[in-house]
Amino acid sequence: MSLDIHPSEPRKPNSSTTNSGSANPDAANPEAATAGKESFAEVALRLGGASVDESKRTGLIDTADDQVEDLFAAQYKTTNSPVHRAVWDKQVPTELFEVDAMPQNETVSLVVEQSLKIVRKHRDGGTLLDEKGKITAKVLAELGSVGYWGLLVSPEFGGSGATMRQFAEMITQMATIDPTVAGLASVHGCIGAVDPVRSFGTDEQKQRFLPKLADGRRLSAFALTEPGAGSDLTALRTTAVLDGDDYVVNGEKLFITNAIPGRTIGLVCKIDGKPSVLVVDLPEQENEHFQLKRYGIYALRRANNNGLIFRDFRVPKSNLLVPSRGDGLTIAYHGLNLGRVSLCANAAGAMRWMLAEMLPWGAYRETYGQSIDRRELVRRRIGRLAGLIVACDAMTAWCADLLDQGYRGEMECIVAKIFGSESQKEAAIELFMKTHGGRSFLEGHLFGDNVHEFLAPCIYEGEGEMLGMAFFKSLVKHHGKIFFEPIGRTLSELGTAQPNPLNPRHAWALRKPLSSYAKWWLGHQVSAARWSPIALSDPKLAEHTKFAQRYLSQSGMRISTTMRTFQLKLADRQCRMSTLSLDIQNAVVMLVTSLYAKASNDPVTRAAADAVCRELRLRITGGKASNADFRQVTQLGSQIASEGWSELDGVTSGEIMMPYK
Repeated sequence: MSLDIHPSEPRKPNSSTTNSGSANPDAANPEAATAGKESFAEVALRLGGASVDESKRTGLIDTADDQVEDLFAAQYKTTNSPVHRAVWDKQVPTELFEVDAMPQNETVSLVVEQSLKIVRKHRDGGTLLDEKGKITAKVLAELGSVGYWGLLVSPEFGGSGATMRQFAEMITQMATIDPTVAGLASVHGCIGAVDPVRSFGTDEQKQRFLPKLADGRRLSAFALTEPGAGSDLTALRTTAVLDGDDYVVNGEKLFITNAIPGRTIGLVCKIDGKPSVLVVDLPEQENEHFQLKRYGIYALRRANNNGLIFRDFRVPKSNLLVPSRGDGLTIAYHGLNLGRVSLCANAAGAMRWMLAEMLPWGAYRETYGQSIDRRELVRRRIGRLAGLIVACDAMTAWCADLLDQGYRGEMECIVAKIFGSESQKEAAIELFMKTHGGRSFLEGHLFGDNVHEFLAPCIYEGEGEMLGMAFFKSLVKHHGKIFFEPIGRTLSELGTAQPNPLNPRHAWALRKPLSSYAKWWLGHQVSAARWSPIALSDPKLAEHTKFAQRYLSQSGMRISTTMRTFQLKLADRQCRMSTLSLDIQNAVVMLVTSLYAKASNDPVTRAAADAVCRELRLRITGGKASNADFRQVTQLGSQIASEGWSELDGVTSGEIMMPYK
């Protein structure tokens, strides 16, 4: 978990590309692969006024993204993903956005049950944190003894082989007890050393590293971010030079969670100018070749977050991970989708904790002789928070299930990450803090002690708006390649960024690409999109489903019109791309949530889904809440305040701080 921003990536390679082997030299070297070629993105940036260096760096990232895409079978690539099909296809299976019941695994269930019991025991006994306010080594070891750190590791190597869906559900449950412990499972298993080794390691590397990672003898991290390299990973400066049987590493990493002496990290560095990943067992103590860079940091304060400095640090060359396609950026991108789903799952758990704390306070606090949970605004906050929880549950289950099926899931996981982190931010400040008033800032209060933890996920695994543009880029990439790239290349040959329709030379040169685009445009206009029918007994949820389907189907034309309007200048229209992206993301959340809730037998859960879908629709349309909207969400809040909610079963709240009765 890093406080910097990263690009986007997939879930798992096909089985045929999981183990390392002799890679295609061009695939392993993006500069060689693209020599003499220039992508549409590079053309757009160059003609749009960007520097040659920026255009080249963008081209390298595009190449790395293509190499990641090649790891997946055709039916699981981005163009066949649910979101891409919803926007661009005319025949869309609605069931792509549904989630089936999760199969149970007794081994995984036992690990989860024992892990929750351990953390709950230490939390209640006041022994969860050490004298520095960090999760104690004893707690981490106890969790290792019951298999917590090996949930995502295959039984062959000492783990329990949990699916991503099972793992994500555990994250939500653990986050209701302690979000940091939940987050550390993601750091270790999703973006730490576990995923790179299990996905790209040789049999020997798996045998050597995974058992120790599974039982917690070696907790892990992923060292990617540098002082000058966050979203721009082409700016990496850490290097490794082969010297005999070792690589000699020099460089510095920053904002690396879980990285302390004695841990195992996936270290991203440049070898022969190419991004690469070394699996590194950090020494038990700092020495002249390895030091920590310590700093005060508000977020992640219960975990260890440090910078790492390497000076002539030696790593066995047998620790190099060699993907069958791509390079170190492929590996770096690979675990981030898992981490993004985990962030949404963590938010669902943390918000349950917030709601469990709000209810007793709402009943206790009185103004003008009446408890505040009888006030309309507070009831709206309770209902709103319930809606955010259901939507996060829906996105978590859906995205995790897609990853388990083998989808790349890049766009879907970006939506889950952005929605989850932004929902948690809104819940913490607008709903939870404002309800608790000044007590929110007391030491020992859930908000006061965790405000930075609630806000920082907006940065983790990619800052929200940057990721929103990455989502948009992935969504338009294929359409742009088919219809706009030929136009862009022609304009490049003409030496202009803007065609002149009165110039015969321009008109003649563009006749074929423009004719191809006109054919698509006309066909898209006259042919209506069809979604496979699905039974929805709840008329309100059915209405939300149909609205989201219509909006997504109409989004292809909106996007194409925007591309046509701005042409090669679109790369600089970040505000426009961000706005379009967010509306589509909201429609995706609306669709997934309405379909998720229809399977619930709990009327409160269905009402919460209705509440959040109403809000999402208003965000998309720019409308104002009606009296019916207010009535629906406040009635939901009133019901939860007076009768509780099954989704809060087992979630405990602390004592009222500074009681006056």
